Amino acid sequence: MKNLLLIAVSATFFFAGCSYDPPAPIQVKRMDREIDYLADVKPILDRRCVVCHSCYNSPCQLKLSSYEGADRGASKELVYKAERLRAQPPTRLFMDAETTAEWRKKSFFSVTGNTAPEGFNNTTMAHLLRAKMRSPLSPGEYRPETDLLSCPKNGEEVAEFIDNHPERGMPYGFPALTTKEYETLLHWLQQGAHGPNEAEQKKLVSPSPAALEEIGKWENLLNREEPKYRLTARYLYEHLFIAHLHFPSAPNAFYELVRSKTPSPEKIEVIATVRPFDDPGVEKFYYRIRKIHSTIVHKTHIVFEMDDEQYEQITRLFIGTPWLEEPHLMDYDEVRSANPFLTYAQIPPESRYRFLLHNSEYITRTFIRGPVCKGQIALNVINDHFWTMFLDPKSDLSVQHPEFLIREAKNLSMPIEKGSSMGVFSTFSDRYRERYLAYMRDKGEFYQRFGVGTSLKDIWRGTQADDAPVLTVYRHFDSATVRKGVLGQLPKTMWVMDYPQFERLYYALVAGFDVFGNLSHQTNVRRYMDFLRIEGEATFLTFLPQKERVKTFRSWYIGDDAAEDIKGIAPNYVSNIRYSGPHYKQEFIEQVVDKHLLKETAIAFDHNYLHLGEKVPDVLPEHYDSEADYLQALRVVARPGTAFMKVINGYNANLALVRVVRKEGADLVYSIVINRWHDNVNALFDEDDRLDPSKDTADFIKGSVGSYPNFFMVVKEEELPDFFDLLEHYEETPAYEARLLRYGVARNDLDFWKHYDWFQEHFYKAEPIQSGMYDLNRYYFRAW
Repeated sequence: MKNLLLIAVSATFFFAGCSYDPPAPIQVKRMDREIDYLADVKPILDRRCVVCHSCYNSPCQLKLSSYEGADRGASKELVYKAERLRAQPPTRLFMDAETTAEWRKKSFFSVTGNTAPEGFNNTTMAHLLRAKMRSPLSPGEYRPETDLLSCPKNGEEVAEFIDNHPERGMPYGFPALTTKEYETLLHWLQQGAHGPNEAEQKKLVSPSPAALEEIGKWENLLNREEPKYRLTARYLYEHLFIAHLHFPSAPNAFYELVRSKTPSPEKIEVIATVRPFDDPGVEKFYYRIRKIHSTIVHKTHIVFEMDDEQYEQITRLFIGTPWLEEPHLMDYDEVRSANPFLTYAQIPPESRYRFLLHNSEYITRTFIRGPVCKGQIALNVINDHFWTMFLDPKSDLSVQHPEFLIREAKNLSMPIEKGSSMGVFSTFSDRYRERYLAYMRDKGEFYQRFGVGTSLKDIWRGTQADDAPVLTVYRHFDSATVRKGVLGQLPKTMWVMDYPQFERLYYALVAGFDVFGNLSHQTNVRRYMDFLRIEGEATFLTFLPQKERVKTFRSWYIGDDAAEDIKGIAPNYVSNIRYSGPHYKQEFIEQVVDKHLLKETAIAFDHNYLHLGEKVPDVLPEHYDSEADYLQALRVVARPGTAFMKVINGYNANLALVRVVRKEGADLVYSIVINRWHDNVNALFDEDDRLDPSKDTADFIKGSVGSYPNFFMVVKEEELPDFFDLLEHYEETPAYEARLLRYGVARNDLDFWKHYDWFQEHFYKAEPIQSGMYDLNRYYFRAW
C-alpha cells in the first residue's frame, strides 16, 4: 500500500511538471474607435491568413476566408487521414452546420473567444500572433500540411506550443504582420471579434439586381415540374455543385447551386448530402442559387459561365431534343444513383456528351483541381504533363448507339457505388478492374463490328471560338493545372477521351469522391483512375500506326507488367492518318491543330512556348532586348541535364513565378513549370523509385500557372545576364545560394509580403474572372 501511494504521488509530481500554465493575458490599450470587420480586419486576414487558411488543407481546419469560418474556429480532427478505417462526418463550412453552437458540437473550438478581464486578451489567435511579433524570424523548415501542428484549443495547449516552438507563431513560417496590422487584429479581438452587422451581412449575401434577374431565369428552368425538366435539373446539379457560377451581367460576384428545402424567395435551407446524387431525404426540394461571400481562392475557384449562350445550349440539348424514352423521374437508389449511365439512360448520350464538350475546360478542371485541396492521392495517377483531346460525337459509337451504354452499364459502374466506407477487405479488390477490362473488350469488338478506322475527323474540333477541344494538363506533385490550348514541349503521353470515359472521370473523382471517406473508398477511387487514364491513352494510340502502339505504350509504363493489358484493351483497327516520318506524336498534334482547329476555334500552337522539331539553342543570348531573348535563355537553362534541372528536383520545387522588372513598359510574369519524368504512374506506392530526373523537362509559360506557387523570383531587366548565368551553372554552394537569394524570395525574406502582394495583384488584373488568392501552404519549405 505504501509503495502504491509513493507511485501515485510521484506520478502526480511528474505529470504536474509536464503541464503548462496558461500564458499571461495580453494587455490591450483601450481604443476610442470601433474596429470594423469588413473595412479593417478582413483585408488583413485575406492578405496574410487566407493564403494558408482557406481549404480542406487549412491547418486545424481553420478557414479564415469568411467571418463564419473565423467564428467557427479550429478542430483537432484531420481531414486528410490516410489510415482512416471509417468515413468521418463532413465538416463543410456553410453546409454541415449553420450556427456556432452546432460547430461546437462537432468539436470545433474558438480561436477568437476572450475570457480575460477587461483590458486584457487571452484568445488563441492573439497569443499566436504575438508569438510571431516576439520572434519575427522564421529559422528552419516549414511544411504546414505535414508538420504536426498541435492546434491548441486552450491556454495550457497554447503555452505548450509556444514554449516548444517560439518561432512558430502566426503567420506560420512567414514574416510577422506589421505593427499596425497586429494592433488592428488585437483591438478587434479585444472588442469581441464582431463580424458584419445585420445590414452589412445582408448586403454580403444578397445578389445584385442584375444577378437576381439571371438567378430567377435559371431557377425557373431548374424547378419546373415536368419530368423532362426535373431530370435535366438533376443532371446539371450533379455537374455544377462545386462550380463558381458567373453571370456576365453581374461580373463582380460568384454563386453556387444548392438543393434547398425552400423555394424562392424564401431563405435557402441547404440540404447537405455528402454527394450530389445522394437522396435529399425530403419529398419536395428546390434548386437554388446563392451568393458566395467568402474570399475567392484560386484552388477552389472553378468558374462556370451562366450566360445566354449557355442557357440556349442547355435548353436545346436537353429540353428541345427528343429523349430515348418518355421522360420520367428516377429514384435515389444508392447504387443506381452512382451510375449516370443508368440514372440518365433516357437522355440521349449525345446531349450529355455535347454538354460536357462545350464545357470541357470546366469539367476537366473539376477532377484535376477539385474537389480535394491536397490532391496527391488523386494526382500521382497522372503524368506531370500531357495534352488531352476528345472524340467527336459523330465518331463516338457509344453516343451514336445508346443501347451499347445500357448493355454495358454494369461494367461501367464505379467504386463510388459503395459509398464512403467500403469494407477494409475490399481495399484491393479486383472487382472493378475485371468490369473495366470486360467493358474495354466489349468496346473493341463493338467498334470492330462497324469496321471503324481512325482519322483526323474523329477528333472533336469544337463549334465555337471559346470551345476548348485541346487542353494542357500540368501536375505539380499534389496540385495540378488545366489550361486551354497546347502548351509546353512535346509530352510523354496524350489522351483522347470519349463520352463514357469523360463522364466516369467526373463521377469517380468529383461527384462520387468523398474527401472524408475511409481508406478503402479513396484507395479504390485512386485505383479506378488508373483504368481511366489507360483508357484515354489507349484511344489516343488508335490514331498511331498499328505497329507503333504496343511499343509506345510500353515506353510509358517502364517496369510495369500491368502494361501488357494494352493488348486486350486497345482496339486494333487501322489508323487512316498519313505520317511522313517516325515522330508520330509530334506529327499527330501538328496535323490536329494546324489542319483542323486553327481556323475554327481559338486553339492553336503558342509558338512562344512550343518548339516541336526545332533544335534547342545551346547558348544564352548575347542581349536581352525582347521577350524572344528571354524565352531563348529559358529554353537553354531548361535543357535536360543542365545545372538548373539537376537542382530543381524536389517535391517543393514544381512551380515558380518569375517577375521581370522592365525599364520600360509593364513588368512581365512567367511561370516555370517543372515536369518530372515517371517511368510509369501505375502504382500507388514508391513514386520516388519510378522517377528519372535525367528526363525531367521545364516549361516556361507567360502569365500565372497553378494555385500553389513554390517560389517567387524577381529579376530586373539589367540583371538577366547574371540571372541566367546563375541558373545555367548553379552549384549547391554558399556563394551560389547567396546569388540565388538576390533574385529568389525566401519565405523568411523581410520583404516577402511586398513581393507576394505584387504577384497577387498582377494575377487579379491579368485574369479578373478566373483568378483567386494563391495558397502558400506549399511555398518552398526552407528559410535561409
